[in-house]
Amino acid sequence: MRIAVDAMGGDFAPRAPIAGALAALRRLPETHRIQLVGQGAVIEQELAACWAEEPGAEARERSRLEVVEAPEVIGMADRPSVALRGKVNSSMVVGVRRVADGLADAFVSAGNTGAQMAASLAHLKLLPGLSRPAIGTVFPTAGAPVLVLDAGANMDCSAEELVQFARIGTVYARALLGRANPAVGLLSVGEEPEKGNLAVKDAHKRLLAAGLNFVGNVEGRDLPRGACDRGPIDVVVCDGFTGNVILKFYEGLAAMLIGRIAAAAGADAAAVGRAMADVDPDEHGGAPLLGVRGVSIIAHGKSSPRAVANAILVAVRAWESGMTAELEARLAEGAAQAAREGAA
Repeated sequence: MRIAVDAMGGDFAPRAPIAGALAALRRLPETHRIQLVGQGAVIEQELAACWAEEPGAEARERSRLEVVEAPEVIGMADRPSVALRGKVNSSMVVGVRRVADGLADAFVSAGNTGAQMAASLAHLKLLPGLSRPAIGTVFPTAGAPVLVLDAGANMDCSAEELVQFARIGTVYARALLGRANPAVGLLSVGEEPEKGNLAVKDAHKRLLAAGLNFVGNVEGRDLPRGACDRGPIDVVVCDGFTGNVILKFYEGLAAMLIGRIAAAAGADAAAVGRAMADVDPDEHGGAPLLGVRGVSIIAHGKSSPRAVANAILVAVRAWESGMTAELEARLAEGAAQAAREGAA
C-alpha cells in the first residue's frame, strides 16, 4: 500500500506529520510505503532531524519513503474554494490528486478540513446516489465504540442526506468496526418520533422505510453509554454542525476528566491518560471522508505525531477493507430498492 501524507498540513507541521509518518512506518508491514507530500527541502530537513534522534533509522526507512514535491501550502484560515483554485500545487491538492491518478492508495492530512473536502470532491468525485460526503468519527463509549456522522463536513443537512449518512455509516460499521447488523440512531432532543427540527422529524420517517436497522431517535446522553433504552447503538446520524460540537466537547471533556482523576487520586496525569487511552482523540487519529471514490482521511488540526500515525493506520484499514467499493455497492442496492418502492 502507498499512503500519501500531507507533510505541510496541521498546526504542528512539518514535525508532527513527518514524525507521525515515521512512527506509522515502523508499525506497518515492509511492503507498505509512505509518500511525504510538500516542500522537498523542508521535508528533508525534518527527516534528518527525526533520524538524528534514532541512529540507524534512516538506513532502515529511507527506501520506504518517497518525497513528492508540492511547493504551495494551504493555510488553516484559507477559504476552501480559493485554496482549491489558487493553490493547485499545494500539498493538499497534490496529495488528493495522487489518489485520483492511481499513484497513491490513500491520503492523510491534518490540514484545512474544508479544503480537503473540496479537493476530494473535485478530484476523487462523489459516489453515485450521494449528494454530499460525510466525516465519520469513532467515539469511545462505556461499551463498544460508536460511529458518528457527520462530524463536521456539512453544517446543514436535509432529511434525505441524513438517510444517506445512515447508509454509508452502516457500511463503515460493518467493514471497519465488525458490526454484523449495525444499529442506527438519529440524534435528536428526545427519543419520541415527533421530537427534533423539521429535517430530523422527516429523516425519522424516511429511516423507518430505509431497510436499515434503525432503532429510532437517540439523545446526547446516550452517546457516552453507547446505547439507548432500546439497546446498543453502532451508528449515530446528525448534521455536521451538531456532530462537530459534540466531537469538540468530547475532546475537551476527556482532557478535563483525566486531569481531575489524576488530581483526586494523587496520580501522574500521563499514567491516567494511558489508562484512559480509548477516550484520547489522538488514539483514534483521523476520520475518513465517507462517500468519495477513494480513501481521504481527515485528522485534527492539532494532531500530534501519535495522532498522525494512528490516522495513517486508519487509512490502511479503510483501504484493506475495500470500504469504497462496499459503499458503492450498498448505495446501488439502496437506489434499486427505492426505485422498486417508487414503482409500487
